[in-house]
Amino acid sequence: MSKTILAIGAHYDDCPYGIPGILLKAVRQHHRVVILNLIGDYSNWPPVRGREQGLIELSVRLAKERGIEMRFLKHASMGFEPNLEIKRAVAEVVAEVAPDTAYLLWRHDRHADHEAASAIAHAALSQPARLLGRDHAKAPSQVFWFDNGPGHTIDFQPDTYVDVSDEWTSAMEWLGALMAYIKNGPFNPAKDGAMENKGILARYRGMACGARYAEAVRAVRRVVRECD
Repeated sequence: MSKTILAIGAHYDDCPYGIPGILLKAVRQHHRVVILNLIGDYSNWPPVRGREQGLIELSVRLAKERGIEMRFLKHASMGFEPNLEIKRAVAEVVAEVAPDTAYLLWRHDRHADHEAASAIAHAALSQPARLLGRDHAKAPSQVFWFDNGPGHTIDFQPDTYVDVSDEWTSAMEWLGALMAYIKNGPFNPAKDGAMENKGILARYRGMACGARYAEAVRAVRRVVRECD
């Protein structure tokens, strides 16, 4: 049966970097996929100053071309914290989208935006009805943390691996197109740090589970499953 997947990040590239293969695999399996980014104002970020609206439009278009809906809230980097207002804003999206499965950033990170986004998403995904003062709002039955690479994530130990070998080329094209816009000039994937790091990480995760390329996540709630 078709399911709905919701992935929540802080920045435009958190999900396209962290779990692009997982999201593209979900699309290929005919699931609905929605990405929510808390930061939608990039006017204070020097690499795209004066081109910030173009980054939003490109991000939305690239996701749509891959069968994914991408949304942005209004906040700027370092301009939000885990308060009731933003928890409710994210909970509204959770209630509307009604995901079966959700992904959020790992809670320990060197980037303050990532840690704040993780705390906000965790609250909104866990208790959307209570945050919104409603009798009912569907919370996802499965929730997973994902990491954002060794430059940011601290002490992330996955418990679930996903083979994304078939999705790898498309995932790198997606990330590469975003990085090209940030560079605003000739782009060489072999010399781009984000793509190089993601490739190394995906190969490492693949070696851990017997796949060529893999992405790894950690369940927020442990569940009991019957063995096949």
